[in-house]
Amino acid sequence: MPTRPRRLTLAVTALLAGVTAVASAQPAAQAAGRDAVRINQIQVIATHNSYHRELTDAEKAAQAKRDANWWNLTYSHSSLPIQFEAQRVRSIELDIFPDPEGGLYRTPIVRKEAGLGANPDPDLAKPGFKVLHWADHDYGTSCSTLTRCLRQARAWSDANPGHVPIPVLLEFKSTDPAYEKLGGPRSPRWDAPLMDKLDTEIRAAVGDRKIIKPDDVRRRDLTLEQSVLKHGWPTLKESRGKFVFLMDNGGADIQTPYLTGHPNLENRVIFTNAVPGRPDAAFIKQNEPAGAGKTAIQDLVRRGYLVRTRSDVPFTEARSGNTTRLRDALASGAQIVSTDFPVPGMAARHGSDYVAQLPGWLTARCNPISATRTCHTPNLER
Repeated sequence: MPTRPRRLTLAVTALLAGVTAVASAQPAAQAAGRDAVRINQIQVIATHNSYHRELTDAEKAAQAKRDANWWNLTYSHSSLPIQFEAQRVRSIELDIFPDPEGGLYRTPIVRKEAGLGANPDPDLAKPGFKVLHWADHDYGTSCSTLTRCLRQARAWSDANPGHVPIPVLLEFKSTDPAYEKLGGPRSPRWDAPLMDKLDTEIRAAVGDRKIIKPDDVRRRDLTLEQSVLKHGWPTLKESRGKFVFLMDNGGADIQTPYLTGHPNLENRVIFTNAVPGRPDAAFIKQNEPAGAGKTAIQDLVRRGYLVRTRSDVPFTEARSGNTTRLRDALASGAQIVSTDFPVPGMAARHGSDYVAQLPGWLTARCNPISATRTCHTPNLER
């Protein structure tokens, strides 16, 4: 057999080496591009009232006697780890009630009127923040305390550390005056000391290192808003396996005690639902994604704010199957799109196959408004 010329051999070897180098460089380049994507340059699906469970038939009958719109409460979500794992949800929403002494919400009026005794859940007797929708009327929940909910989320996160950061929207609730007059409990006022306890409970349940806090975003000598708009949010590389807490409430009664002494959310855990121009403005809730709302969201996203919107409202889309609002929500570029129907089948009881998911049933995708060319949707989670 003739001997291969040395020059040809060297040329082939060099060519193969070059091909190998290019092939090995491509995944590295993709990984680098993926990790450089910022958390405001992606989009995820959230569940609305993520903890919510329907009550028993006897309690529903009691609800119907006092509430003509009780049917609005007929939806249930899987436990939080199931939502993360099987439903590809990457943002949750929790309603919280203060209970500094413990036991305040153990005997809802709806249970009494249904002939039931006190709620047997032992966690309700403990001091701390409780997670439910309507203290005396609609208390069904998969995790009755904020600590329990967040520990469930933390456990799933620890087992899946490559996930994109998970926004947690918190709505600060108080008891209903109408039920207080019927003998129901009166919740404590949301004041600054109570807000301090809330921050402490969140840090204890999740772990300080797993939280993206305002202090992690704000730059020296700049307001939080200036920092976000000028320098942007943290990258995925800095944020994987973490949580970011957001305030649902927009009223001064809740925001003022949280901001007093913390105008840029210094040493705070939760990003407020602010308006552009305020020093604490980084996150904005805009529930309406259609028409002028869509234009407003797109403008906010382009500027650098984090935005949450809703893809459906109970139970308009579930009954009609209409996906117009969903399409508007996704196209708006809102980083967080909230739904009551994250998987097929949940809307069937209302007469349709409506479902709100990202295209391709992804856990996260490159944001249609704010993502850069280096963002590649299939590679966002590791």
